[in-house]
Amino acid sequence: MIAAVKRAGQDRLRRIGHARELRRRTPPPVRYDESRPGPGVVYYLSPDDDKPSGGIRNLYRHVDLLNESGIPAAVLHARPGFRAEWFANDTRVAAAGDVTLGPSDLLVVPEYFGPGLDRLPAPVRKLVFNQNAYHTFAEVPVDGTAAGAPYRDCPGIEALVTVSRDNAALLRHAFPDLDVHLARVVVDAQVFHPPARPAAPRIGHMPRRRAAEQEQLLHILRSRGVLAGWELVPIDGLTEAQTAEALRSCAVFLSFSEREGFGLPPAEAMASGAYVVGFTGLAGRDFFDPRYCAPVAEGDLLGYAVAVERALRRYQEDPSTLVAAGHAAAERIRSEYHADGLRADLASIYQTYRNPAAPDRSARGAQTT
Repeated sequence: MIAAVKRAGQDRLRRIGHARELRRRTPPPVRYDESRPGPGVVYYLSPDDDKPSGGIRNLYRHVDLLNESGIPAAVLHARPGFRAEWFANDTRVAAAGDVTLGPSDLLVVPEYFGPGLDRLPAPVRKLVFNQNAYHTFAEVPVDGTAAGAPYRDCPGIEALVTVSRDNAALLRHAFPDLDVHLARVVVDAQVFHPPARPAAPRIGHMPRRRAAEQEQLLHILRSRGVLAGWELVPIDGLTEAQTAEALRSCAVFLSFSEREGFGLPPAEAMASGAYVVGFTGLAGRDFFDPRYCAPVAEGDLLGYAVAVERALRRYQEDPSTLVAAGHAAAERIRSEYHADGLRADLASIYQTYRNPAAPDRSARGAQTT
């Protein structure tokens, strides 16, 4: 009897939590007027959240680069006057209640608002910016999934945009009737770069990511005496500049990525010259190369412990080899994940979709990059 009451209480709490999460992921009301004139603006819907988030940082960067390229764009928040302030920006922002979209405008909807896509006006032309393909079906009941769900029944969706080759492959497989475009992530080399002098024996990690597995790993390493002489550096709740400074101070970074859209923390750690050990989060396979880091098979705790121990021993025996690997990783990130590359990606995407005329449906499902 007591167990049944406890289960009922837990179920109720889960339902309440789920309902609260759905409310947070409901997009703000958006007005549409088909008679509204204008050359067209690209609006990026964004949550009103000022906690450090690579996804929101991407939205702001897209808008900045579009405006620099002569394509009018703005981040659209629900709350008037809201702006993300955990990183320096003067990005054009607007309140959803102050904007009326017309036929020439384009609304870019992050996957965060996926559960509320049906609440957006049907005539609005939409791109879904899916920054984590592994979360696409998070709110879709398994027994209610129909062909093309959750996008097919939402009018106005013209294409999907994502941030890694890994995610693009998954989306193309799941939605063969929709074009999928890649808009690379940018790791700002002015912010994330190797230190002037080799980092001290410090290990950076993000304690909230896969916390239980982190604790197991650290227990194993401590029990073997592996962490003697090393300082653990938790990185959590910092600004972009503070995160970069912390990463530069670490010779090693532990990656606990899990089913990622891209996996920004290990990429930023690599850009900062740290030797990265750990899980790729699947999307990280785009840039985890064993020549300059130590990828670990998903869920392989033993393999993870062995890889960390090997890296720390390598640092102690010949730190220059680990430093050289960190610099090679930084160069790889710097050479691929830069603003000019994203600017070219966006130019290719919006050359097609800024035109209010419907795109050629015969091209749907193309392997666009």
